[in-house]
Amino acid sequence: MADQGFRAALYWAPPADDPLLALGNGWLGRDPETGGAREQPAILAQYPGVTDAPAGYGFHATLRPPMRLATGWEEFLAAAKTVAREVPPFDLPALVVDDMKGFLALRESVPCPALQELADACVRGTDVHRLAPSARELAGRRAAGLSAEQEAMLLAWGYPHVFGCWRFHMTLTRRLNAAEMAVLRPAAEAHFGAALKLGRRVSEIVVFTQLGAAPFLVAERIRLGK
Repeated sequence: MADQGFRAALYWAPPADDPLLALGNGWLGRDPETGGAREQPAILAQYPGVTDAPAGYGFHATLRPPMRLATGWEEFLAAAKTVAREVPPFDLPALVVDDMKGFLALRESVPCPALQELADACVRGTDVHRLAPSARELAGRRAAGLSAEQEAMLLAWGYPHVFGCWRFHMTLTRRLNAAEMAVLRPAAEAHFGAALKLGRRVSEIVVFTQLGAAPFLVAERIRLGK
């Protein structure tokens, strides 16, 4: 059985040669490939801790939410590779800076069914390796208030924001008030700038792992397709 203090997740993150990766790591102040710190835009110093929560997860979009493993690491990794083999690479729409219920995030500019299919496959294809959430974890998820559909997802899949409740997003801040949003949204738009408009392919999924309360780190990048 896997270490219950260990969690694994499947994310999308830009590849090393995409300028979006350096910009995202710079905004959050941390590189999850190395664990090293990165210099952040000066304006963020006016809002201490505003990126701490997303920085702990690393610059990413969630596909398979973090989960404790009921089986071994190698079994989980093999399942992730099986999922990846069955999904061909596809184009990602241009990204935009968006207000996502008070959180600043990067979102796709137009709906992308292939993204939804990839996220669904990552959840479905690895769920057998998921350790059921504890009563405390369930209570924590419910504390924010869940719809009936989200509650059903929580019970069936261990997380409320999957399948029809999933939305592609790359979180950039904690929840902001209106005054903070008015300053930080244009700052993020300027920071990410032209990189958001570049054409890019989703050609891999990225395995992130966490031990205890430590920040998430990149464990492996897995190419899509056969």
